[in-house]
Amino acid sequence: MSISERIFELIQKRGMTQKEFSKRTGIAQSTISDWKRKHTNPISEKILIICETLDVTPEELLSGADISGTRSMKEDYLVIEKDTELGQMVEQYKALNYESRKRLLGYLEALGDLQ
Repeated sequence: MSISERIFELIQKRGMTQKEFSKRTGIAQSTISDWKRKHTNPISEKILIICETLDVTPEELLSGADISGTRSMKEDYLVIEKDTELGQMVEQYKALNYESRKRLLGYLEALGDLQ
């Protein structure tokens, strides 16, 4: 689901009209209509006011997490800081070509089997 689709879902869940949402956020009604019609998303500068108006966190709005009180998206990603050992490993992995990546994954699997 896109950010704008989440916004419209939340507007509806809050019992708000697009006109009321426009007044509360200061975002032009035509811009809000463009999100729906042209399948675009709001500019980043508007995210915080949108979140405040819809009473959600930026994470909830951007990722779709916890809109209905439960996580609506499963966590199938990791956040890794680049300056950690693991982050450096990921950066080196990304620099490898396809064959080298496959080979490395094979080594890792074999090491896992040894334990």
